[in-house]
Amino acid sequence: MMRHSPVLSLSRVLLAASTLAMLGACGGATGDDGVPNASAVAPALEFLKADALMRHIQVLAHDSLEGRAPGGVGEERTVRYLEQQFKALGLAPGNPDGTYMQNVSLVGITSRPLATIKQNGAETRLRFPMDYVVGTRYPQPRMSLANSELVFVGYGVTAPEFDWDDYKDVDLKGKTIVMLINDPPIRTAAGDSLDASIFKGGAMSYYGRWTYKFEQASARGAAGALIVHETEPAGYPYLTVINSWGRENFDVNVPGGPAGRVQVEGWISRAFADTLFANAGVSFDSLKTLAATREFRPVTLGATASFEITNSVREVQSRNVVAKIEGSDPNLADEWVIYSAHWDHLGRDTMHQGDQIFNGALDNATGTASLLEIAGAMQKLPERSPRSQLFIALTAEEQGLLGAKWYAQNPLYPLEKTLANINMDGANQWGRTRDITVVGLGNSSLDDVLRAVAESAGRTLSPDPEPGKGYFFRSDHFEFAKKGVPALYINAGSDFIDKPEGFGKMKRDEYTANDYHKPSDEVKADWDLSGAVEDARALLEVGWRVAHLRTWPTWSAGAEFKAVRDSALAKR
Repeated sequence: MMRHSPVLSLSRVLLAASTLAMLGACGGATGDDGVPNASAVAPALEFLKADALMRHIQVLAHDSLEGRAPGGVGEERTVRYLEQQFKALGLAPGNPDGTYMQNVSLVGITSRPLATIKQNGAETRLRFPMDYVVGTRYPQPRMSLANSELVFVGYGVTAPEFDWDDYKDVDLKGKTIVMLINDPPIRTAAGDSLDASIFKGGAMSYYGRWTYKFEQASARGAAGALIVHETEPAGYPYLTVINSWGRENFDVNVPGGPAGRVQVEGWISRAFADTLFANAGVSFDSLKTLAATREFRPVTLGATASFEITNSVREVQSRNVVAKIEGSDPNLADEWVIYSAHWDHLGRDTMHQGDQIFNGALDNATGTASLLEIAGAMQKLPERSPRSQLFIALTAEEQGLLGAKWYAQNPLYPLEKTLANINMDGANQWGRTRDITVVGLGNSSLDDVLRAVAESAGRTLSPDPEPGKGYFFRSDHFEFAKKGVPALYINAGSDFIDKPEGFGKMKRDEYTANDYHKPSDEVKADWDLSGAVEDARALLEVGWRVAHLRTWPTWSAGAEFKAVRDSALAKR
């Protein structure tokens, strides 16, 4: 059952109820929540077809778009295609200025580093990118960091609610910290499982995400920050780090650069970390074990690091592509449901051997295709929903959710009047499933809406089968969530119809190992988009229902974004 929002005034609730009751009288019976009978949305559901999704995917993942990187010919061709499709589908421009574009000011930095470590009287030149991948967020031709002391800070976490502090009594000014990815793995007293009451157990919290770790390094005045890559806790192999970080990287364009941020940031390989720690007279594994305790204290590694980074810098005016369907009720049309998917991928790497184009077919031509088709399906409905819907194809997700961050900081429509964000990053290309995976299941009442939709189709909801990989923090919905907007993000289910047990895990592992952030992420001959269609239909109906609800979606008790939302709505 949906929970009532505590911040809507009684007069507004009564007005909405009256309006939606009239809508129900025109378009069929409504339920207690104000949503018309499901038959009212049937024309939109029937519009969604696998062949239409595939046509978009084949265009967006074609070599001619050169991997859809921001700031080049790939972006130009991509955003024009998206604009043309929104126009052809009959959607209105989403920007109040009358265009389909929201400009996003970025800076692109291609870093070429040289790094040396002095330890035990010897100086070692690190191999880029095999040993390390680093760069800087400062848009200047050169960045130097000389003889910076290396300090191991465990997981780099300060969490007062768990009585946890990895930075006990350490002055990091001018130093370079070395830290572990993911959360500290705290086991129960019995030792047979992870303690779910601390750092969410086996599920990654924001404390485990690399963005948090660099934020903490900056806040503590460190000059450099290095994360030790390990495949399992990171959720992807070291080659993904090389492909993602070892080329042009983007950031929001701030004059003078990001004030207070660490000068040098990046990753070191596990193999190099073993050598570094061994030369310091300690075992990496033993320190990692110690780091998973409250007793851990920072450890100096008896080494200094020096970095010389040469940068190629350019300013880029990238774009979010936006379209809208305005609500039918004058009293509710200024309230919004946002669908999002990122259009960008990693572009073309001329230094790469063999195929140089990172086509991003699954990531995220599939999600962008779903966005277009859901928008077109909504437009086909004979009656519009009372609230408005915004469809955003976001830029620079692969660079740190930058397009979503830009929108969240510069919203075209107030976030305090935005009921929900429904995000699509990847679609199921392996066939139909009996379930729908919800990343962050239990976070908000949007799960209740999706559950009702799923059950009407004979399907169920499943939690993320890989919670340790932190997917909730790795796509655009997170930027909306940080601003308090309830967000829904699904992945392909695991219970595939007419497939052997374990098929879903096999395909996920296969994609992560072979295709994720690699040129091989291309349309495959054996793709079956029937599951993608069913998931898109479910998301369409969720957004349609939310656009009719008498009560707003809410964060669940204990969700880290609830206080932000409650505070924002209280100011309305």
